[in-house]
Amino acid sequence: MSSRKLQVVSPVPADIDIANSVVPLHISEIAKDLNLNPDHYDLYGKYKAKVLLSVFDELKERQDGYYVVVGGITPTPLGEGKSTTTVGLCQALGAYLDKKVVTTLRQPSQGPTFGIKGGAAGGGYSQVIPMDEFNLHLTGDIHAITAANNLLAAAIDTRIFHENTQKDTALFNRLCPPNKEGIRTFNDIMFRRLKKLNITKTKPEDLTPEEVSKFARLDIDPDSITWRRVMDVNDRFLRKITVGQGPDEKGMVRETAFDISVASEIMAVLALTTSLSDMRERLGKMVIGNSKSGDPITADDLGLGGALTVLMKDAINPTLMQTLEGTPVLVHAGPFANIAHGNSSIVADKIALKLVGPGGYVVTEAGFGSDIGTEKFMNIKCRYSGLKPQCAIIVATIRALKMHGGGPLVTAGKPLDRAYTTENVALVEAGCVNLARHIENTKAYGVNVVVAVNKFSTDTDAEIAAVKNAAIAAGAFDAVLCTHHAHGGKGAIDLGIAVQKACENATQPLKFLYPLDISIKEKIEAIARSYGASGVEYSEQADKQIEMYSKQGFSGLPICMAKTQYSFSDNASAKGVPSGFVLPIRDVRGSIGAGFIYPLVGTMSTMPGLPTRPCFYDIDLDTETGRVKGLS
Repeated sequence: MSSRKLQVVSPVPADIDIANSVVPLHISEIAKDLNLNPDHYDLYGKYKAKVLLSVFDELKERQDGYYVVVGGITPTPLGEGKSTTTVGLCQALGAYLDKKVVTTLRQPSQGPTFGIKGGAAGGGYSQVIPMDEFNLHLTGDIHAITAANNLLAAAIDTRIFHENTQKDTALFNRLCPPNKEGIRTFNDIMFRRLKKLNITKTKPEDLTPEEVSKFARLDIDPDSITWRRVMDVNDRFLRKITVGQGPDEKGMVRETAFDISVASEIMAVLALTTSLSDMRERLGKMVIGNSKSGDPITADDLGLGGALTVLMKDAINPTLMQTLEGTPVLVHAGPFANIAHGNSSIVADKIALKLVGPGGYVVTEAGFGSDIGTEKFMNIKCRYSGLKPQCAIIVATIRALKMHGGGPLVTAGKPLDRAYTTENVALVEAGCVNLARHIENTKAYGVNVVVAVNKFSTDTDAEIAAVKNAAIAAGAFDAVLCTHHAHGGKGAIDLGIAVQKACENATQPLKFLYPLDISIKEKIEAIARSYGASGVEYSEQADKQIEMYSKQGFSGLPICMAKTQYSFSDNASAKGVPSGFVLPIRDVRGSIGAGFIYPLVGTMSTMPGLPTRPCFYDIDLDTETGRVKGLS
């Protein structure tokens, strides 16, 4: 591969300074290393390219490489370096261990980039570059999702308006206007609705008045609408809004809300689709609410499935980038793990596995702790992809383990308490119960688990030894110290060797946490038990939604829990391994096109807010060089 060795310095400079110090290779060189020719991709400037889905079709008979997923322990608000570890491992495999490797990552949302967390390109000497392009607009996929989502939202309210202000015949005539020859016809998408209604007639004039009414009038119940507008910014004041207050909307006012763009079902569709035709079907099947008689209303019912696919036709192609050491990265999709399913796309992974081939490695990251990201990776993503990972990594830090052992509160933007910067082996050992639970849960899927101890400068040998011992005792295949933040791929060589051994010794089939043919509540309760809950409590609204989705025939879908990332429970302040708690389900939504049921746990919000001092204070542009400053 066109790898380069880094010239590292100590102390480690700011992420953006490291990223700006390395001139990226032209993306065509990265593509060439993967045996991609210019017909296989579309260039987006010098350092990004969209890889076309035809690559998979050409290579579909080729054997896959090894498949590795990176999860973590329950994190602090500062993050424990999962993205950094993912990138560092791939730099080690490609630049030092001479393995064919592709990293597959999610596209970051601009919400956290300008909010609390900052970017998601990795950190230190283990980053994706150009890091400013990675963290900001990239190739516009999230903007395409935002446009598609909001087109559907506009269509919903507009349809209600027009149905409330027109009689059946007028509505029907406007939906099926005569052409220049005076002939009325149904267009292609209308035949989908006719089929759904069991109407076999093909000419508008042949419909009876009753059939005209059934076809033209969706009769959407405004109180049932679950589809919300989205934007890729953290904005707490959009968590509840009123639409329709203009005088021309004739009093058709309703309460709704905005979600952040990465929580859109369209993002989940992009991440879980397997082909362009599959994406078209999933987008058309998205349910936005119900009719007043209780029937689900879909995007295709609104005539929009095809238009949404057109808006998403370029977004379905993964974006090729590179790490600091010149190893290839496929960036695609960006669902959060706490309020969505938290994994990059199936199509990127499938293409990557063919590109690396036998003996190569595809390393992907699952968001937040393994209770959220890895659980959804296994039970949702792997179910739809048919892929099986050979190895799962759990990233741990001494800092987070001390917090789980009873250490003081860790708050973003505030200095760490002295307990986190001085040796305290007993506090680390107490916190290793959290690591042990994550190992136990992850091993249950039939994969070999490797613990990556992401080293900070204040960690001591005794503390690190305590973590390694606890990991092996809990059943990990291996536990390895990593210094990739400070040293790049060289600092993750031992992790690369451990992952190689874990993959080569993988023998078990993939085991899911729950079967699909049990009830929605039974699936929710299986996941809750994996958190350590003694039971589940459903609100009246949640019970109502579960009954409705079951009646509509959607009970066979997997479950995507929207839950805090900061605890196994719904209570973010409950650290370690809480037990005996009752998990509260506030509401249940259906992402039917994407293919999962979506319970909201406790007070989980789908639109984050900004802190008192957001990251945007540090971000600026050097107007002389055009370089971005202050991104982290």
